[in-house]
Amino acid sequence: MESNNPALRNAPQFKRGGYAGFDATPRGGASTASYGQPTLEEMYKAPSAGPAETGRMTYDDVVVRAGMTLGTVVVLGAVSYFLGNPLLMIVGMLGGLVLGLVNSFKREPSPVLILAYAALQGLFIGGISRFIDNQYLGGSSVAVQAVIATVAVFAVMLVLYRSGAVRATPKFRRILIGAVLGYAVFCLINFIFAMFSSGLGLWSGPLGLVVGAVGAVLASLSLVLDFDFIETGVKNGIPQRYAWTAAFGLTVTLVWLYIEMLRILSIIRSMAGD
Repeated sequence: MESNNPALRNAPQFKRGGYAGFDATPRGGASTASYGQPTLEEMYKAPSAGPAETGRMTYDDVVVRAGMTLGTVVVLGAVSYFLGNPLLMIVGMLGGLVLGLVNSFKREPSPVLILAYAALQGLFIGGISRFIDNQYLGGSSVAVQAVIATVAVFAVMLVLYRSGAVRATPKFRRILIGAVLGYAVFCLINFIFAMFSSGLGLWSGPLGLVVGAVGAVLASLSLVLDFDFIETGVKNGIPQRYAWTAAFGLTVTLVWLYIEMLRILSIIRSMAGD
């Protein structure tokens, strides 16, 4: 019976006797394997297909895609920092917020939108790093120290997670999500105050240090949820495309962690200078 799909119907692989003797029986009645095609015995003895062959997500998939998103953040962040244009920071902040929400609520990951989000976040963190250096530190930079601190925290949390010292239990997840939402509301209130005054002083003094420490702890613990999603996804064999979702989650958390580290280090540096 012929296929109703024109592509399959016209393809020689799906025609009887039309591709390398497919389904052809030579004279004498003995059926032989087609040239270059594995025999039934060879197929039986072949090793089972792994996740890569079946289109399932692997740790390597996540590492590659996270490398692409974080690399985009770093490159665009460096460009924004050295240009020092406040407009780039504003565009990155607003655009990153919009695309962050879009990517969070999309049922299927979009590599283009995720990379665009990473680019906008790069513009934002590069711009805010330059702004903090000029506004509070007189041009002295703490961006490199903030990057090192972020990488160090990421490495520590990964070791703790892999060792089983920290696990994403249902109770842990509920408490952390509630705390993150509360922290987000607090930051939103400060942002509203900052539009009409100097805000609540979250980038200076003891209060800024406390808020930065709370944010850094929450961001660090949020990495546990990202690790849990990746591990569970690989074990359950979710489709490969969701490696982009994992990369997006890691990018969101690491950008947040970097900003908190930037806040803490800039306050410590400014207080030490005073």
